[in-house]
Amino acid sequence: MKKLTLLLLYLVGMSGLLQAQETFPVNDVQDVRSKAYAFTNATVFTSSDTKVEGATLLIRNGKIEGVGKGLSVPQGYTTVDLGGKFIYPSFIDMYTNYGMPEAERSRGGGFGGAEQIQSNTAGAYNGNEAIKSEFNAAEVFTVNDRDAKGWRDLGFGSVLSFRSDGLARGTSTLVTLADNTPNQVVLDPKTAAHYSFNKGSSRQNYPSSAMGYISLLKQTYLDAEWYGSFAVQPFTDLSLQAWNNTQSMPQIFEANNWVNILRADKLGDEFGVQYIMRSGGDSYQRLDEVKATGASLIVPLNFPDAYNVDDPIDAYKVSLENMKHWELAPANLSYLEKAGIDFALTVDGLSKKSDFWSNLRKAIDYGLSEDAALKALTEVPAKLMGVADMVGSLKEGMVANFIITSGNVFDEDATIYENWIQGKPYKLNDMVAPDLSGQYVLALGGDSYDLEISGKPGRPQAKIVVNDTTDVKVNLSLDEEMVSLSFNPDPKDKEGGMISLSGWIQDKSLAGTGQMSNGAWVDWSANYADPLEAKGERGGRGGSDKAPELGEVIYPFVAYGNKEVPQQENILIKNATVWTMEEAGMLENTDVLLENGKITQIGKNLAARGARVIDGTGKHLSPGIIDEHSHIGASSINDRATNSSMVRIGDVVDSEDQEIYRALSGGVTAIQILHGSANPIGGQSALIKLRWGHAPESMKIDNADGFIKFALGENVKRSRSDNSIRYPQTRMGVEQVYVDAFQSARDYEKKWKTYNALSASAKAKAEKPRKDLAMETMLEILNKERFITCHSYVQSEINMLMKVAEQFDFRINTFTHILEGYKVADKMAEHGVGASTFSDWWAYKWEVRYAIPYNSTIMMREGVVTAVNSDNASLMRRLNQEAAKAVKYGDLDPYEAFKMATINPATLLHLDDRMGSIKVGKDADVVLWSDNPLSIYAQAEKTIVDGTVFYDMEKDQEMKKEIREERARLVQKMRDAKSKGGSTRPARATYRHHWECDDVHVYEGN
Repeated sequence: MKKLTLLLLYLVGMSGLLQAQETFPVNDVQDVRSKAYAFTNATVFTSSDTKVEGATLLIRNGKIEGVGKGLSVPQGYTTVDLGGKFIYPSFIDMYTNYGMPEAERSRGGGFGGAEQIQSNTAGAYNGNEAIKSEFNAAEVFTVNDRDAKGWRDLGFGSVLSFRSDGLARGTSTLVTLADNTPNQVVLDPKTAAHYSFNKGSSRQNYPSSAMGYISLLKQTYLDAEWYGSFAVQPFTDLSLQAWNNTQSMPQIFEANNWVNILRADKLGDEFGVQYIMRSGGDSYQRLDEVKATGASLIVPLNFPDAYNVDDPIDAYKVSLENMKHWELAPANLSYLEKAGIDFALTVDGLSKKSDFWSNLRKAIDYGLSEDAALKALTEVPAKLMGVADMVGSLKEGMVANFIITSGNVFDEDATIYENWIQGKPYKLNDMVAPDLSGQYVLALGGDSYDLEISGKPGRPQAKIVVNDTTDVKVNLSLDEEMVSLSFNPDPKDKEGGMISLSGWIQDKSLAGTGQMSNGAWVDWSANYADPLEAKGERGGRGGSDKAPELGEVIYPFVAYGNKEVPQQENILIKNATVWTMEEAGMLENTDVLLENGKITQIGKNLAARGARVIDGTGKHLSPGIIDEHSHIGASSINDRATNSSMVRIGDVVDSEDQEIYRALSGGVTAIQILHGSANPIGGQSALIKLRWGHAPESMKIDNADGFIKFALGENVKRSRSDNSIRYPQTRMGVEQVYVDAFQSARDYEKKWKTYNALSASAKAKAEKPRKDLAMETMLEILNKERFITCHSYVQSEINMLMKVAEQFDFRINTFTHILEGYKVADKMAEHGVGASTFSDWWAYKWEVRYAIPYNSTIMMREGVVTAVNSDNASLMRRLNQEAAKAVKYGDLDPYEAFKMATINPATLLHLDDRMGSIKVGKDADVVLWSDNPLSIYAQAEKTIVDGTVFYDMEKDQEMKKEIREERARLVQKMRDAKSKGGSTRPARATYRHHWECDDVHVYEGN
């Protein structure tokens, strides 16, 4: 029989409100009873690392009154003897949309419709709809008991709720999962401020890229600071006002993967903000860099299913990256714990909430300790939200949120009986249901059967064991101490009937009466024989005794990644034909010594103690190829503002792009990643070395000059699109964009000079100018601190932009593409602009119909510094051959032709003092070729950057074999997982977009 105290407990607990909400009308009789309970004889985890056995927990009116061993129970408390059961703090999920309404899509700007330039949001809010910092979750929160039950059943008692819409998402609210009014369940109305790299419901043109999102957030930080500097605001912006009001709260950023964690952290560092990062479960791939951010993480448990790779063609589709992530994702939390990174856990990201416990236990099997798991569900989220005085542990004065379990909650057979939230019980499983698990001998009418009962108390499962491979399902149900069983003793006999038994529980045995399939009544008994055979036990609170064997993390985490990032060496290359690209020309049978990342000696019969010696006999050594115009190695290429000078490719360098490795195989060592050509004024460039395996920031070239992409022609005026309303739409308008932008920058500069010249007292009274990132960039151009690379084709526009530059007293640095450069080469030389061109591309659109293959040679002979570029990942691997075409078409000297892929692009990028030629003191960026580098038969055998071998043709062959073996191992592991009943998903190829100049893709932050 159930204990009377428990029955009274539920009757009292379910009546009335937790506490009288006196401001609300009551349509009932007054209920002023205190809800006071004493839970005795329990093992209580007051915190993740403090366990008290034989303890008493006292709660009253939804708060904890006391907890400890030997506490006396005050008069008037309802006592519940838990008989050694466990009590834990209820869990906390600090990343949910619980109780939040769906965000409405902005009008306009949708697919196929006219562009949306301005905000359509009604009210005195920010000019960009992606900034929604004014949103307050508590104002729209509603209790949804059906959704709340999904969390309660897992052991959660409180959640942080926010609306996932916009780059700046406003504030979240901490609520409990009780079925009460919002006024009762909201514990903290404004808990944290939220941000993301997902513009959400906004349909405005700008921003539409990862770099645009970062730029807008930066500008908003600056705008908010400026807005807050006024004693009396000159205008009203409720978004900026709210932004300023929430900066002292915890700042939570939805990053969703490790690379966005690094990007968001860099943004935060610029403004003195330490974000809490919602990660994507892949931080193990760049653990050191993630740890260096100092960020605490919110980590999902959404481990990917294995791919269905039974068909070898299907298996071939799946990338090595995805295969390895399937294997290693469950170990992510173990990596984080070992690295000492604080993390909280979230249900967010799971397709089914019910997978939470199985996935968490899997993480424990993969090395996560149970102490860390409990801490991540209780104390860490409470600490990160600044509410550790309310929830997350069981201490006097805290909210009475706790769960009662059968034992260690992380054990596979553990049962959560009840979840108490704000002192109110939610029954999940019958706490007094008998545990019938075991092996029984079922005696029935002279026959006996081996009966096996398994499952958790209150939810038993039963079967008749016929032999090692055959069993018969038994339908078993419990009603307090009564039991019912039914089964067909011979399932193969379709005509045979069911045996139905009814009885009762006596200690660990069962007995009663029943009816055979022929209708005869019979007595029966099932006597307990043995416990169930153990299926393997998880280790204690220190994690799994034996974690699964796993493959290694590679850098980068794609095919051809290395188990260790390649290290710099001292290298002596002997007896090569050296293409110096200097006045020294080509040197036969010459040695080159590379030390500490620099070229230190060039000569014959060199020796260097401790250096790695590479025989270059019969081979050619050249400086590394430099691509002045590339779009590999970035997460996005275009944004859509007419003037996008505030966006920076450097914010979105993608170190995992496999095209970097492929470019190394073609002898490329450095590139300029250019913004695309969607706008007259594009974004800022990134100059990187192809340091394969390094993280994004360490790929950048230190102390390089700043560059920016401008564009002319069909792409920028966009008149081919019927849906485009963005200015400009003619070539005349393009010119006016430049003139307006430069004149505005001069006016902007004048305003700041006037303000900065004021005395301190005068400044206090004056209106401080607004810092504008676009104008700051335009000023850099005017002041010769940033240099223009301009997408161009037609001679009239080329002339136009040179004249605009001369009007404002600066010079264009480079015209790229410039397929009509041969028509204006003399004027280009006079202006002082360089050229970066295609060798023989023409007729791929109307404005290149006059291109000729002699273009590069004519420009060079007119004194224009000329380079060949790729603008294409595939062409990039053959820039040596592109340079060679000038020998064929222009009869150019081969040595001079090769300058177009080496020293000339270095000159255009202002890097010729460091790279582009083989000269003592320059960076050790060299390529060892199997043949004359201008030959179509030449192969790059070794590509060396800063004295580090990042590509080796022999090692490449070894890696191909290793990749095949690793894929085969993972395919077999996936097949094994499927054979054991694991879930699978279809095998599909992953698509990595190859960016082109005019690509405009909206980035969704993943």
